[in-house]
Amino acid sequence: MPMPFDDAVAFLRRRLRTPLPGQAAQLRLAPTYRQDPALARVDGKRCRDAAVLALLFPLQDEPAVVLTARHAGLRDHAGQIAFPGGRREGDEPLQDTALREAHEEIDLDPAAVEILGALTPLYVPPSSFCVYPFVGAVPHLPDLRPCDAEVEAILYVPIRHLLDPAMLLREPWLVRGQEVEVPFFSYETYKVWGATAMMLAELLSLFEEMQAAL
Repeated sequence: MPMPFDDAVAFLRRRLRTPLPGQAAQLRLAPTYRQDPALARVDGKRCRDAAVLALLFPLQDEPAVVLTARHAGLRDHAGQIAFPGGRREGDEPLQDTALREAHEEIDLDPAAVEILGALTPLYVPPSSFCVYPFVGAVPHLPDLRPCDAEVEAILYVPIRHLLDPAMLLREPWLVRGQEVEVPFFSYETYKVWGATAMMLAELLSLFEEMQAAL
């Protein structure tokens, strides 16, 4: 069933003002070693604050989301797929952090983005970050380009693709010397897993609500 972009934006604008699916949705995409809900919560954690932007745009009049692929040669999180975003500077509002980082990483004009709301924050143990995800929308896709040394490519992923059960896979991976089952979204040659997949899972649960109501 078609999911018109403008209808999706209007739905999210309303829905993100109400209680969120939260950890129940996030943990659907957590690796086996991260299934403890207490581990995902930011409450009480000694962490560094960061913010990311889930940017939605119309692709053939249906919603799609912008992701970035990190360079394979990086020291940390090499080759992983992520939302544009990064570390908070000083005491800046976290929404501003997400927009500033998106501008620095993919040349996105902050003034062009409507922030629809925020998703549930997530604690990321390997880096000790508390990550605050924001959902934004643009009426048409601007010209974007990787302009940060860490970003190798920009991905434009249809939400319909991510909602396809065939694109959600699980594999045994060796993580920190231990074999664990890792769920991920498959897109072209990329695998979207970890914190990004967990945040995506909550966003996608909102789209599932929308589809169920159509």
